[in-house]
Amino acid sequence: MIAMSELKTLDERIDFLETKLTFLDDTIETLNKTITEQWLKIEALSRQLASLNERLQEAESRAPGPANEPPPHY
Repeated sequence: MIAMSELKTLDERIDFLETKLTFLDDTIETLNKTITEQWLKIEALSRQLASLNERLQEAESRAPGPANEPPPHY
């Protein structure tokens, strides 16, 4: 038979583990939300970069003369 002191020790360990598990679950949820928000920002920035790249390509194709030509004083 298990002694009362052993039961108390086991009960304390279970309480500790349950508390730790609760904090870990909260941390995982917070990290998941952060990662999701960052991924949405990365996607938005990727779309913006692609759009700016297209605009740059269009501007370069409409510009007269060779692209990236150094100024005449060189």
